[in-house]
Amino acid sequence: MRRRDFIAGLGSAAAWPLAARAQQRKTPVVVYLSGASPGGFTDSLIAALRKGLAESGYVDGQNLTLEYSLADRQYDRLPALATELARRQVDVIFGAGIPAARAAKAATLTIPIVFALGEDPVKEDLVAIVNRPGGNITGFSHFTNQLIGKRLEELSPNFGDGRDQAAA
Repeated sequence: MRRRDFIAGLGSAAAWPLAARAQQRKTPVVVYLSGASPGGFTDSLIAALRKGLAESGYVDGQNLTLEYSLADRQYDRLPALATELARRQVDVIFGAGIPAARAAKAATLTIPIVFALGEDPVKEDLVAIVNRPGGNITGFSHFTNQLIGKRLEELSPNFGDGRDQAAA
């Protein structure tokens, strides 16, 4: 009995590489979708995305394909770009900014969408609530726009009340 178990185990172990090769998935495709133009700040955001992916073990050209779909400041092109990504069935859409995230959300209900923005995603109707976004969309927000006033207050606590003026 033990001999049969041993031989069966050897046979199945020899078949593992063949089964694994037959079941190998294609390299996942992540697309950075943005209304921006190439160069400058966009390049630094893409570099940061690449770095973050690499820190998580995903390296472009090795176990991931990272593509870019930029509207070159022609924001009305974003819905068509997002629809094309949905048609291609890419694995993840990274929507940089509200217009890109909205276009991606309108284009697909199944492809995971990750957004990065400075606004409130609930107020912008991207997610129902922040801690449980639901659906196929998630991401992060810096809430930068809401914090600008607070940051200015911190820089100058007396700003705007007249007390910051030097006595004559």
